[in-house]
Amino acid sequence: MGCSSCGTNKDGKPAGCKSNGNCGSGGCGIKNSYNWLLDIDQPGESKYDIVEVKFKGGRKEFFRNTKKLELVTGDWVVVASQPGFHIGQLSLQGELVKLQMRKKKVSESQEIAKILRKPTQKDFEKFQEYQNREVSVLYRTKVIAEGLKLKMKLSDVEFQADGAKATFYYSADERVDFRELIKVLAKEFKTRVDMRQISLRHEAGRLGGIGSCGRTLCCSTWLSDFKPVTTDSARYQNLSLNPLKLSGQCGRLKCCLNYELDTYLDALIDIPTVKRPLLTEKGEAKLFKVDIFKKILWFSYPGEAKIYQVSAKRVNEILDLNKKGKKPFSLEENREEAIKKENVLLEGFEHKNKKKRNNSSNSKKQRNKRSKNQNQKDRRKPKS
Repeated sequence: MGCSSCGTNKDGKPAGCKSNGNCGSGGCGIKNSYNWLLDIDQPGESKYDIVEVKFKGGRKEFFRNTKKLELVTGDWVVVASQPGFHIGQLSLQGELVKLQMRKKKVSESQEIAKILRKPTQKDFEKFQEYQNREVSVLYRTKVIAEGLKLKMKLSDVEFQADGAKATFYYSADERVDFRELIKVLAKEFKTRVDMRQISLRHEAGRLGGIGSCGRTLCCSTWLSDFKPVTTDSARYQNLSLNPLKLSGQCGRLKCCLNYELDTYLDALIDIPTVKRPLLTEKGEAKLFKVDIFKKILWFSYPGEAKIYQVSAKRVNEILDLNKKGKKPFSLEENREEAIKKENVLLEGFEHKNKKKRNNSSNSKKQRNKRSKNQNQKDRRKPKS
């Protein structure tokens, strides 16, 4: 069994990509986990009997291999379900499963479903038949829900391998009474109906897509835990609060706003908080912009087009002076330093002018000398 873009041959393996389902097209290779303990000998004689199995949309669950089947990561297995059975792909086994169970807070003492057997060709054919029905069933369900005037957005449907159950995924802003919808769907599709509400972020992950960065959405490839994202994350990173640029395909703030937030928070420790204009003898300097990593702040005076670049250390000094009721001469230096700087500039200016006058005098003397020599040559020429 492969993804919809591969197809399946007689052996039950994808015929198109020829990589046993790991084609990376968004269907087979979605949210894969690399077992970095695969080639390391584990303590004990017996292998850990709980494995992780992956289903449509990157959904993963844990099952017990009570029959000690020889399985390899990527193999398809038939697992017990309520009711009937389902087909999934083995995504992880061995000691790493314990870490995944601890992460998802699943205890070994809980009742965990079992792996029944490896699928046959008939199982694959039946599973493929129900998968081909999913698009038409989803469209028909949307029409029925609209007729019942239910305020819900149906995003996906997943049929069980034996057709005994169909799970509909939807999102809604309010609580929805879908009891009548379940009766109509069960009667029309002749199967058990399970309605599962998901968030907009999970919905985007199931549908997939390409983000503004040009890569496949994080939520549909590797991101499984969604942490809350606020506009403060954008403010700390000096990003423009533009909803069109900060929102993802789910309509919520992008999850990637949290990726570099800790780095910015560490860099902001050395940046002073400027709530009021800085007071100097020249006037009130208002904050223009901040470079967090270079630790530089830019200020401007009212009525001036010039922007002054000031270090974070100097800004802290000015803030301390303002708290004491004192004002520095300017943003960059105090009065004594400004006078010295002005004297240096004046000396350089005078030296430059003196050099310019000397050059002008020398060039004038050279012109006079050339003119005198030319007159003498003219006098020595014989008259015709």
